[in-house]
Amino acid sequence: MGGPLGIGGGLVTLILALIFGPGILQDGSGDPTSTSYGEVGLSPADSAAEEPMVQFVSFVLDDAQGTWQQKFRDAGSSYAPANLVLFRGGTPTGCGVGQSAMGPFYCPLDQKVYLDLDFFAELDRRFGAPGDMAQAYVIAHEIGHHVQHQLGMDERVRQAQRENPGAANEMSVRLELQADCYAGVWANSANQRGKLEGGDVQEGLGAASAVGDDRIQQRTQGRVNAESFTHGSAQQRSQWFMRGFENGNPDSCDTFR
Repeated sequence: MGGPLGIGGGLVTLILALIFGPGILQDGSGDPTSTSYGEVGLSPADSAAEEPMVQFVSFVLDDAQGTWQQKFRDAGSSYAPANLVLFRGGTPTGCGVGQSAMGPFYCPLDQKVYLDLDFFAELDRRFGAPGDMAQAYVIAHEIGHHVQHQLGMDERVRQAQRENPGAANEMSVRLELQADCYAGVWANSANQRGKLEGGDVQEGLGAASAVGDDRIQQRTQGRVNAESFTHGSAQQRSQWFMRGFENGNPDSCDTFR
């Protein structure tokens, strides 16, 4: 851990290129500066233009983390919120240099979610997953990885991968599907509190399916190799998101049984 993200096929890539593998998006640059809602590597002009999106991202982040604070409290534990870094093109992270090509990701070493705002346009245009709920799914998935870090699940998986490299991809898939299920748990809470509208769940399912390994491989390589999956198929990702949504219980998200 701690090396550059999205470079090569090592454990850092398997664990931290969370929704997409390397090479999905393209380049740019940006330096983060502190704000009340996280860190944003945008110019003042860009910041003004992006303010509605920044407000939306901040709302979903706060809402998702509020959900997990309550879930942890109910379980007799405490939840330490993650921070958010918005950037364009590239930014320094606790896990090395983060770049747009990696897609959104979570770094456990600094406990921050990193997101290039251009990604949401890519989610619609290139992956066919439009809508606010599709974007919310991405954020909730990354917070799901923070939940895993809080529970020590990510470290246990890394240890298991070191001990059994041949099962590294399978364990990466299980970790990703659990984060999808955790995103569904948040969606359940949001729905119970009247935050979702008609069609939102379908948008979330559409986003989960759109970023399945099989869909991405077919689109980028023209063929599907299930043995190289690191995030799960379209069916698996949507299935686990829906499982979390239907149950609303983090215990239902144990993909390692």
